[in-house]
Amino acid sequence: MKGRAETVKKKDSVFKEIWKNKAIYMIMLPGIAWFIIFAYGPMSGLQLAFKEYSTKLGIWGSHWCGMENFQYVFRDPSFLRSVGTTLWINAGRLLFQFPIPIILALLFNELRLKRYKKVVQTVLTFPQFLSWVIVASIVINILSYDGLVNSVIAAFGGETVNFMGSAKMFQPLLYITEDWKSAGWGAIIYMAAISGIDVDQYEAADLDGASRLQKIFRITIPNILPTISVMFVLQMGNLMSGGFDQVFNLSNPAVKDVSEILDMYIYNISFGSTPDFGFSTAVSLFRSVVNCAFLVAADRGAKALGGSGLFA
Repeated sequence: MKGRAETVKKKDSVFKEIWKNKAIYMIMLPGIAWFIIFAYGPMSGLQLAFKEYSTKLGIWGSHWCGMENFQYVFRDPSFLRSVGTTLWINAGRLLFQFPIPIILALLFNELRLKRYKKVVQTVLTFPQFLSWVIVASIVINILSYDGLVNSVIAAFGGETVNFMGSAKMFQPLLYITEDWKSAGWGAIIYMAAISGIDVDQYEAADLDGASRLQKIFRITIPNILPTISVMFVLQMGNLMSGGFDQVFNLSNPAVKDVSEILDMYIYNISFGSTPDFGFSTAVSLFRSVVNCAFLVAADRGAKALGGSGLFA
């Protein structure tokens, strides 16, 4: 009876707290509704991974086939190759993309001319609002056979280079275009973290005669490490998602061997000549489970190293 009374008391206190902050919860309602409708609601379609889908019968009426779709998935050499390609590309993203917004934020913080700082930040943030269709069109116009770069090379008597059809250049092209497009936007998160640092720390460092570089490594970076840790954990949670929009718009048949990430593999199965929605759903479910495993592992690793994680 005592335990039941304590449970009821805790529930009452929770409801009282919610009612006390009802304005905040009302603001949260649209976001909660969006997640329920567009994120959790569609999860019912995951049952296709265990069914032999029939258009006539629909999702709910299709016959169950157990783990048969997963057996076919792991027997397909193209699937295993796409997993390797995805992991390889995303490992490079951690090295060549993840640090760039942090470096930009640190550089922004060192700018003293406010007007110049705002102009630079606006210029670097603007590409985030361009779709990958537009960005890919710009890249193709610059790097294609008759593009700007090859036109300049030909004008100086050089031999044109097939930038867009080179398997060696495709992966660096992904990193460069992603950095150009999203680094400025990503830096905003770290700039917000930097703005929360106590100014007294910098003033004390000035009194001790610390240089700008010393203040960056001794004050700024240690103070934003929790933010870096959280962003790293989130990045690890997308390790099996290779950025479909970017790869789809920049790839072509000449670079298929190095561009067919797991998302592209799912797309080709789902909308190919003989669509198999049960098979593609099984691949999607596998990707989500692996991403979740990476997320939890990264969270535990961040906590073990003294950082902050996403989960209590």
